[in-house]
Formats: sequence, structure tokens, C-alpha cells
Amino acid sequence: MLRISARELRQAAETLRAGERVLLSGAVYTARDAAHKRLLALLTHGEPLPFGLQDACIYYAGPTPTRPGQVIGSCGPTTSGRMDPYTPRLLEEGLCAMIGKGERDEAVRAAIRQYGALYFCAIGGAGALAAQCVTACEEVAFRDLGCESVKRLEIRELPLVLAVDAVGGNLFER
Repeated sequence: MLRISARELRQAAETLRAGERVLLSGAVYTARDAAHKRLLALLTHGEPLPFGLQDACIYYAGPTPTRPGQVIGSCGPTTSGRMDPYTPRLLEEGLCAMIGKGERDEAVRAAIRQYGALYFCAIGGAGALAAQCVTACEEVAFRDLGCESVKRLEIRELPLVLAVDAVGGNLFER
């Protein structure tokens, strides 16, 4: 498995190919469909986003409440297809990687190719194990969404599989 930093994802997109397994470390942001809808509304109205999208990585997760003594609750991936209506615009704004589970539609796959991005799959049903890779968690936007608020996570060696690469490789078509 390749160890990679979230800061290196844009550069890594040039060589990573669908099917490769990585251990990702660094900063990622959680956001699900409700947060995506708000992000797109902010962009549409020309308002600033609560975090920079340039070279960012979004993890499609809504962590459960944190228990005492823990950094975060369970934080497994959610179905990525629910974010498909919003993803091309976020990629246009600089988003370089996404983490979730399941296939993406053709418009998203085309945008991934166009903008040189990456789509990783995490292990579904293993949210408690994924939480063990989180070393820090800070809520950054949309507190009223509860577990679906946007959070900035610092992760260490989160195991992922590259599902869609920047040149059109698609693990789901193999």
C-alpha cells in the first residue's frame, strides 16, 4: 500500500490508477448531501465558503456523536451517488479528491477526468475502525446539521482504494 499525504493528492493524481490501495494521512473535510446543497448555494450566490476547496479532499461521512475520551464517533463512508448533483461544480472550484462508497455517475466521472481529480472508496460498515484513523476533529460549518455538519479531520493512514482515477480508470467497470 502506498502511503500518501492529503497535501500530495493533486500531484499524485498524475500517477495513481484505479484499483491502487493507499493509506491517506492529513486534513480532509466531512460533508454529506445537506452540506453539499449549502456549499453549492453559497457558490451560486457568490458568497465565501467555510473552507477552501482548492486541492481539498471531502470525505462523505456524517460522524456519530463523540463519546467521552474519543476524538470522534463512528465515521464510515456514505453513498457517494447522493453527492453527484453537486460534485462537478465543486471539482470546478478546485476540489481534488473525494472519499465515499459506491459508483459515481457519468457526469462526475467526466468532471474527475476534466479536473484531474480522484475518487476513493473506503470500507463501508467499518465506521468504528475508520474512526481510529482520526487524530483530530474540528467542526467548521453548518453546526445546525448535527452529525452532518462540515468537520475538518486530521487522519492517519486511512485505508482507501482508488475507484476512479484522473485519466478515466474506473474500478467499477473492471
